[in-house]
Amino acid sequence: MTTAFRFTKGGGKEDRLDVLRDGSVAETLACPKQRIIPHDMVHFAVEDVLDRCGFLTRVAHGEAADFRMEANAESDGVERLVEVFQGDGWSGGTTPPDAMLDLYHVTCDARSCPPLPVDGATIIAIRARIADLTAQWDAVAVGDSLTLTFAQRVGTGSAPE
Repeated sequence: MTTAFRFTKGGGKEDRLDVLRDGSVAETLACPKQRIIPHDMVHFAVEDVLDRCGFLTRVAHGEAADFRMEANAESDGVERLVEVFQGDGWSGGTTPPDAMLDLYHVTCDARSCPPLPVDGATIIAIRARIADLTAQWDAVAVGDSLTLTFAQRVGTGSAPE
């Protein structure tokens, strides 16, 4: 099964994510606009760079795109990192990597979530991937879409337990 993620830019308060399985829309999620790329596109950047199993990787492995997925330490660690990058994006995307790592550890500790092994170079790589996706997304007109896949790595990363 091939899974792709089609992000469609909306004209109102929401964008849309269609989960495509073998080319057909299997699920659709609303993506509230947040002044930066959609939250699930931040997931894509983090999961793509880390090659770790988060929300979208779990969906690519066949799970339903449900906001009430069963807890999983790795995907919980990915979610915390996505939150850190989202906050960084809202503040201009210039937070020093060390400060982002500190915030990531505080966030993980607050939620009793083991942090993933992430260093400053990884933060810089994820930030570059987000910048690339931002440039692509900015070029998408309202009503048009950007389709992303984990084709180069589907089946890798940790499958949910």
